[in-house]
Amino acid sequence: MKRYTLLFSIALCLFSAPGALALSDAYKDNIYQTGKLKPVDSVLKVKVGDKALDFTLPSVSGKKISLKDYRGKKNVVLSFVPAAWTAVCSDQWPGYNIVQDIFEENAATLLGISVDNIPTLHSWTKQMGDLWFEVLSDFWPHGAVAEKFGILRSDGTAERAIFIIDKKGIIRHIDVHNINERPPLEGIVRELENLKD
Repeated sequence: MKRYTLLFSIALCLFSAPGALALSDAYKDNIYQTGKLKPVDSVLKVKVGDKALDFTLPSVSGKKISLKDYRGKKNVVLSFVPAAWTAVCSDQWPGYNIVQDIFEENAATLLGISVDNIPTLHSWTKQMGDLWFEVLSDFWPHGAVAEKFGILRSDGTAERAIFIIDKKGIIRHIDVHNINERPPLEGIVRELENLKD
């Protein structure tokens, strides 16, 4: 973990507050400010130790992605975000580019999931720059995967949630985070490193 101290210091500086990234003025003008939202607005339907529910969703890359495709091969981090073109979400996913090598070293992949449709996600992710992970649409049936996990909010958006699933398909970590804040990168790294034990 010492190896990542400098990395986290840099990440904390970059991601210490919503809107902290140096985004172009045009991009900033397109970010919708949600205001303060109810921190959590759902009831989990899964728990640590459960077998993860399988799903197949379309991705911005054009592929259909199934969770079962990673079974026996990779640990999986699911990063659910509430909505494209919002401030915290627009900072959160680019932050994962900083720790891509940590995912690779821990035999893990990241899947970003939103209830937005593919055209919206395509446009939004292009504005954020290159993301190394697959971005999936849980648009139709609307929020069905988020609902399976118990993180679909009453307004139809997903919670800001992280699920870490091991190679056997078992949920090893859940963080249904305050929707108004980014989940800390160091928490995800710590949990991935715990999978080595």
